[in-house]
Amino acid sequence: MITWVVTPVYRDVESFLILREAILESVMKIDIGVLQFVVIDDTGGLDPEISRLEPLADVMVFTPPFNLGHQRTIVYALRRLLPRIGDDDLVVTLDADGEDQPGDLTRLIDAIRANSGRPSEIALALRTKRRESLRFKVMYQAFRLLFRALTGTTVRSGNFAVIPGSVARKVLHHPTFDLSYSSAILALDIPIKYVPCERGERYKGRSRMTFGRLSMHGLRMLMPFTDRIAVRALAVFVIALVVGVILALVMLAIRIFGGGGIPEWAAFVALGSLIVSLVALGNFVTLFVLFSQTRAVSLANIETLQEGSPANDPAPDLSDAP
Repeated sequence: MITWVVTPVYRDVESFLILREAILESVMKIDIGVLQFVVIDDTGGLDPEISRLEPLADVMVFTPPFNLGHQRTIVYALRRLLPRIGDDDLVVTLDADGEDQPGDLTRLIDAIRANSGRPSEIALALRTKRRESLRFKVMYQAFRLLFRALTGTTVRSGNFAVIPGSVARKVLHHPTFDLSYSSAILALDIPIKYVPCERGERYKGRSRMTFGRLSMHGLRMLMPFTDRIAVRALAVFVIALVVGVILALVMLAIRIFGGGGIPEWAAFVALGSLIVSLVALGNFVTLFVLFSQTRAVSLANIETLQEGSPANDPAPDLSDAP
């Protein structure tokens, strides 16, 4: 049995080294088999600090051909690992900066093992407290409300998850993961066991998540729910159309049978508002679908681009591991 700890690193090797030591200490009292760390260099090979990991026997490094962002970087690595992952293995995904606390890892693993027989659920960290600025908290709450309104799903989780190997082998090739790792878990209705976890503080440095990157991250999280958003958009379209027709019929009836005139500006405003709302709605759905597809294509089959390159995949031989 192998427990794979997969984490993206973007110019943050020092934080990963702290994370590694914390995880090694955290899991000492439980049986997790062989612990294997998988670091993805999300700079695309431009970070010289990654060379500090080469002497570590329990660390293997994947280097994608270019920067993918932390969500798609995780998917890239997991798909490359799938041929090595056994059904009885565990796959852990988390950020390397310390905000996903290593002390919570044992509780996520215990949640997986609580099932009798082979586990079929994913253990996902449920955020109970965040240590961000007031501005970020306000924006995050606004995003959660928007996400709920568009998808009908409440998002309170991130990348911190434990996936049984048997589940990982079945679901990770689904194209929805090409768009967003954490959101795809929710969109595919995979059985999830939530474990309340408080978000920690960064080990080193400051977050490189700018407002623009955060906005893109939020948009990508919506992409796996395109079908649900389209259904809700269709409902809004139908409601708007019905209301517009009813208003038009009412104004027409008043004009014919009421003996009173309706100001032309009122009719033009009502008709113009209806047309503008429908055009805007149609453009939103069209652009959303097109953007989703372009993002998916950019990741399609990328995990096979560097297959067979020993320099890029210095993985240890684990075939004889207990």
